[in-house]
Parts: sequence; structure tokens; C-alpha cells
Amino acid sequence: MAASITDTQGILAIAAGAVALVALVACAALSASVRRLRRAQRLVLGEHRKQDVVAHAAAMQEAFSDLYAYVQDMATRLDGRLGRAELTLRGRLGHRALVRYDAYNELSGQQSMSIALLDDERSGIVLTCIHHRDQARVYGKQVHGGRAELELSPEEAEAVRLALADGSPPSGAHPEGHWQAGGGPAADEQGA
Repeated sequence: MAASITDTQGILAIAAGAVALVALVACAALSASVRRLRRAQRLVLGEHRKQDVVAHAAAMQEAFSDLYAYVQDMATRLDGRLGRAELTLRGRLGHRALVRYDAYNELSGQQSMSIALLDDERSGIVLTCIHHRDQARVYGKQVHGGRAELELSPEEAEAVRLALADGSPPSGAHPEGHWQAGGGPAADEQGA
């Protein structure tokens, strides 16, 4: 019994062949897709790794979490060290100024001087050296919070003012921040 293409068996055979052909094309397309996916996976995982992409992503997330914890720990430690360094630097002599002048209105080349050495809390010392032809006298005065323990001469007060202004000379002052001549021996008379 021969079947023809037009009877039921022939039509079913043609339909089955068409479905088989569509399935074959779909398998070829899926195979090409899997090859592209494996190629891309080899780029991410490397050539000889026996790990899938999900496990690799989980390992990457764990490594990122560990790195984040390490960075946070280091930042906390650095903040502590920076805080200690800032406290240490508060006691340094960060503000200083030198004022030169002729104490006795002589033309001796401004050999007398007052120097202020202050920290960030405006505390420190003012040293004054009064130079005369035969002798030189040195005086020291403590400063706390910008106020001296003893009265300052005009030259010493100028040195403190310049130190607290970061050593920049006032407008109209003698060049290089030196006190103008005529300061007089006021510091000599005050004592230490």
C-alpha cells in the first residue's frame, strides 16, 4: 500500500519533516549561542578555571566585601593617627616674628631685637636683646593666650602682633617688618 503525499499519512510525514527541520535550525542557533557564552565566560574566568559565572560572581562579591572592610579599618586607624598628630602639632611653635630696632636711638644698625615664638594657642615666649656699645642684655617674658605675664615694650608687642598675623608686616611698617627707630630703652627699664 503506497501512500501518497495528499493523503493523511503523507501530510503527517511532511509536517513531521518540517518540525524536524525547524528543531534542527533551533538546535544550531542554540549551539552557536552556547559557544559565544562559553567564549565570553573564558574571558572572565580564564582558560583553565573549573567554575561557573555565578560562583565567580559570588567570589568577587566576597572579595569586594573583604576589601571594603579593610579600607574602613584603615580609614578608622588613619583618622586616629591624624587626630593624635593634630594634638601634637598644637604645641609646636607655629607663629614667630622678629623685630629689629635701635634701642638707644643710636645708629648701630638695628642691633637690638625682640622675637616672639608662639604656638597655635597663642602661648609661648618673647625674647628681647637690648644691644648697647659695651653690653647686651637679654630679657624673656611668657605669653599665655596672647597676653604677656609682664607688660610688653612696644617692640615686643609688635613682635607678638606680627607672630599672630603669621609674620606679615603691617602696611607702612619698616621694610622686612622691622620696628621703626625710636623704640627707646623701654624693655631695658622694665626688667624681666
